[in-house]
Amino acid sequence: MAELIKRTHYCGTLRESDRGERVCVNGWVNKSRRLGALVFTDIRDKTGIVQAVFSEGLTDGIFAAAEGLRSEFVIGVTGRVRARESVNNGIPTGAIEIAAESLTIYSRADTPPIYVRDDDNADESLRLAYRYLDLRKPKMQRNLTFRHTVCRVTRDYFADNGFTEVETPMLIRPTPEGARDYLVPSRVSKGNFYALPQSPQMYKQLLMAGGTDRYFQIVKCFRDEDLRADRQPEFTQIDLELSFTDEDEVIAVNEGYLARLMKETKGIEVSLPFPRLTWREAMDAYGSDKPDTRFDMKIVDISDAVRDSDFPVFAGALADGGSVRGLCAVGAEGLYSRKDVDKLADKAKESGASGLIWIRLSVEGIKSSVGKFFTDEQLLGLAARFGAEQGDLLLIAAGDDAVILDALGRLRLLLGEKLGLIDEGRYDFLWVTEFPLFEYDKENGRYKAMHHPFTAPYESDAGMIESDPGRVRARAYDIVLNGSEIGGGSIRIHDRDMQDRMFRALGLKEDEIQEKFGFLLEAFRYGVPPHGGLAYGLDRLVMLLLGEESIRDTIAFPKNQAAEDPVSRAPGEATTEQLDELGLALL
Repeated sequence: MAELIKRTHYCGTLRESDRGERVCVNGWVNKSRRLGALVFTDIRDKTGIVQAVFSEGLTDGIFAAAEGLRSEFVIGVTGRVRARESVNNGIPTGAIEIAAESLTIYSRADTPPIYVRDDDNADESLRLAYRYLDLRKPKMQRNLTFRHTVCRVTRDYFADNGFTEVETPMLIRPTPEGARDYLVPSRVSKGNFYALPQSPQMYKQLLMAGGTDRYFQIVKCFRDEDLRADRQPEFTQIDLELSFTDEDEVIAVNEGYLARLMKETKGIEVSLPFPRLTWREAMDAYGSDKPDTRFDMKIVDISDAVRDSDFPVFAGALADGGSVRGLCAVGAEGLYSRKDVDKLADKAKESGASGLIWIRLSVEGIKSSVGKFFTDEQLLGLAARFGAEQGDLLLIAAGDDAVILDALGRLRLLLGEKLGLIDEGRYDFLWVTEFPLFEYDKENGRYKAMHHPFTAPYESDAGMIESDPGRVRARAYDIVLNGSEIGGGSIRIHDRDMQDRMFRALGLKEDEIQEKFGFLLEAFRYGVPPHGGLAYGLDRLVMLLLGEESIRDTIAFPKNQAAEDPVSRAPGEATTEQLDELGLALL
């Protein structure tokens, strides 16, 4: 084995101020080429690249060894830093080079199946299969380093604010939390199973009952659900909980955290406090409970203006208790052909809307898909409700509130992107509060908890839990960044009678309550403080701050769309002996 050259510097840290210094660097060969009596080798480590130059006069076979260097060989080089004759302004070390004196080859490499560079354009499936090569790329090293910085700032901030970092168990009792559990069979208790936690929810509440007062941890969570760009079967949360608190304190603590995080990771000062919208306000204005407020295109309710209309679509929607709402795309009239508008209508139909009605304010006058039902004067009156002017395009939907708000919310984002309204360099934080406590599950014909069954209702609404659950507001709050929910939480129920009412409103029987939540209710018998908290999706937060499109580019070894690890090929088959030990048999 080659003797280790003790590193004195990282490759990307060398500068002109190091000229004349004898240095030792270790890394991978990025590329190597011979020009006459010289071999030029770019050496790469996590900090960047530096050029080393081997001259033909080197003894002990060093030059011959340098001639044989190939991409991804792992080497160590000793030499003196000198000015570079041909400056490369494309890299930070481009003004200097190392005049090599010695070379150690630690290991040789076959030709890699992907190029180790950011612009390799390799298919993601190939990148994930050779993730250890993909991780060598500058972008991935930057991403991992950035994630590390986020975690460091997180720990520093919460420690500075009186939080204690506590680890909660990974092997827990299966509990209903919205998604399917990953189950782990017990060898010593055959027929029984642990679950991997979807969140530390009940344990952090037990920590409050245990007097921890302020808790946080950066913790792995697991959910067996369908995947997408910002979802993984195993993901990381920044989890926290406070005792003797209310919404305003939780929000203030977290605004301080996000302000510090933005300052230390992005060099950006954010204004505090962040804006707040109730859930109802967010849905009415943006058609989303995680609105992107980087551009100003709000949904307008024109139901009152068309209430006496004979147009069957409007009349039918209002008669059924729905509404008529729309968007004004400023300056978009000439950018969307009839065919383009039809495509937008198809998008609206995918969200359940019956279609779209359009009104164009062109130089030739006002035109509409429902022109035969309305006079020009009536159409201009509708346009005035939107504040529309010549050149604008109005898109209107009618029907059930939830359906058309969702459809218009999605169209709003498409229009914002198409019209170039979104400032990609801007970071808009927003709190959404007062979510419904329950949502109706049409498939099962009953109400279910919108968040989880430990969320407290507003005291003024608690009397409606049994009589009118759909109107009960939760003391819940989400933090939104640029149209993505990055965290959510609530004030918890700490009163045993209220917790029992909540369970019964969800249709749980006494034996189910004890089976699933008995250990938490037992703890509540001995005094529990008012408490609340919040959890961030760390992977998603890092993705947004980096401007990446997938959380897979913020995780060292992510799963693919089939929830498989292409490197280790997990999940894999268990042996017959392993199954026998667990008392399991495959069907």
